[in-house]
Amino acid sequence: MTAATLHLRIFLPTGILLDTETNRLVAESPAGSFGVLPRHIDGVAMLASGILCYGSCGYAAVDGGTLVKCGDEVRVSTPQAMLGDSLESLISVVSERFRVRDEDERLTRSALARLEAGTLRRLQDMEGWPG
Repeated sequence: MTAATLHLRIFLPTGILLDTETNRLVAESPAGSFGVLPRHIDGVAMLASGILCYGSCGYAAVDGGTLVKCGDEVRVSTPQAMLGDSLESLISVVSERFRVRDEDERLTRSALARLEAGTLRRLQDMEGWPG
């Protein structure tokens, strides 16, 4: 590895998704996009769900996570990720996955609200409960 490259690794809970050399990468944090070059200062950043671009044509969709740059090493830890050959293909896959996840979260919140309301009704029906 030369001083003008970064060693990029993407970690999933099940193992390493990517282990490669690159000369740059662009990622998204909740505050916006940022770039990392080999001689940048070391640091840590929380990642937003989105596309991580590395080198001239490498793409990885990440579902949030953490990016750590230390020396010439960049490590990304994320609960879910996938690699893609083109930005367009990853954007469509990510959009669909996030739409499904958002719908699942909405259904879960709705079920929890019904459960809480039912519990409160039962407590109010108990003798001596102020209503």
